[in-house]
Amino acid sequence: MINFDSLTLKIWLDENKEFLEGARIQKIQQPTRRDFVFSVRGKGITKKLYININPQYFHVCFMSKENEVNRLIEIPQKPPMFCMLLRKYLENAVISKVEQPLYERILEFYIETYNELSEKIYLCLAIELMGKYSNVILYNYDTNIILGCAHNVGAEKSKEREMAGGLPYVYPAGRPTDWYASEDSLAKNNSLDINSVIDNYYSDCIYSDKFMRLKDACKQIVNSKLKKDKNSLKKMQYRLDKEFDSDKYRLYGDLIMANLYNSKDYSKFICVYDYENNKDIKIELDETQTLKENANRFYKLYNKGKNTITKLTELTAELKEKVSYYEHILYSLDIATSISDLMQIKFEIEPEKVKKEYSKSAIEPMELSIDGCRVFVGRNNRQNDFIVSKLSKDEDYWFHTKDCAGSHVLLKCDNPTDKLLLECAKLAKEYSKGADSSKVGIIYTKRKYLKKPPAANLGYVTYKNEREIIL
Repeated sequence: MINFDSLTLKIWLDENKEFLEGARIQKIQQPTRRDFVFSVRGKGITKKLYININPQYFHVCFMSKENEVNRLIEIPQKPPMFCMLLRKYLENAVISKVEQPLYERILEFYIETYNELSEKIYLCLAIELMGKYSNVILYNYDTNIILGCAHNVGAEKSKEREMAGGLPYVYPAGRPTDWYASEDSLAKNNSLDINSVIDNYYSDCIYSDKFMRLKDACKQIVNSKLKKDKNSLKKMQYRLDKEFDSDKYRLYGDLIMANLYNSKDYSKFICVYDYENNKDIKIELDETQTLKENANRFYKLYNKGKNTITKLTELTAELKEKVSYYEHILYSLDIATSISDLMQIKFEIEPEKVKKEYSKSAIEPMELSIDGCRVFVGRNNRQNDFIVSKLSKDEDYWFHTKDCAGSHVLLKCDNPTDKLLLECAKLAKEYSKGADSSKVGIIYTKRKYLKKPPAANLGYVTYKNEREIIL
């Protein structure tokens, strides 16, 4: 990570000072507590000044439209109090002067404006780009009193320099004696447009950071659900194994009924010959009941166990399907390459927490051309479902890994050669969790043999008339 050093700030200011001085601040927005967007108009054009005081990405630059999208800036409906303060004093005000104190990572905007009594006042907006101490402070230049700042600093955080409304503004202690440039300084870039260098570098950093944070957050949600279902499946399987022993109760009932006239009622046990297993066995009885009542009790236990097995089998099948579904989502997260991909997955797992614009975002499976034929590869369950439900026709060919999370691959070709089928099977393996395995089964069939069960999870299908290729 390259820090925004004082030399970089100096070069940026030299490049943009002519535009800034005399420009008007038209609009102020604060997407988060650590970044600001100022719409500044000067010399007949409007630019968006981006200020970031995040300890990792502190910098200032004019944003390009492309990098504004990459930064994923979302304006809150209710602006923070400091943003309201800046709007009160700075919107529609003219920047009279812009300076950088010698050798400091501080950018100062000097502004002439008017207070509530229509009296002219001189304000200064100080943008301090100093790692974890980065801040934005608005103070009255005449009185040197702070009107407000992005982050208040109390005595418990700093004994040397408190920052809050009503306190005097002072420069940081220990001022540097020379321009500072880090080893990988952006100022050492040979480009004449330092603003573009700053804008591109930090927008990429911010995008990558948001991408990883969103991916980790989605993985945490899915892993939590997957762990819960796996634990439930383990308990179900244990109960199912236990209930399979209920067959012995039917046998006990049959043996007791076969020996009703050879034994006495109200006994503690009965000794009989087990014709199914060719051995003598001893059956413990309820001595308060007759033999027939004991037999009926065993039949009831058998029927109860049989019903339990049926229900547990259904629940186990549902849980296995859910586990497989979450494993597919984890695979989709692993191969996601953009925040748009991740938002599609997040909408799938938490639709109530994703904004409408993401829920309606374009679903675009990866499209390839092999031997003149179109091939589609789904990178998440929404794309897989789109491939099967919307893109495919009855005579198209569908490929997927057997018993392994992976992408749906669709081949649109009337009479594919064996070579083409093999290439599609290789794609199905490549875009699956079994990509590095030495042997993976790839099943394929025509689209008309696929069926999506009612209320099934996204991307889930059943199939028939399939063939298998081992790769």
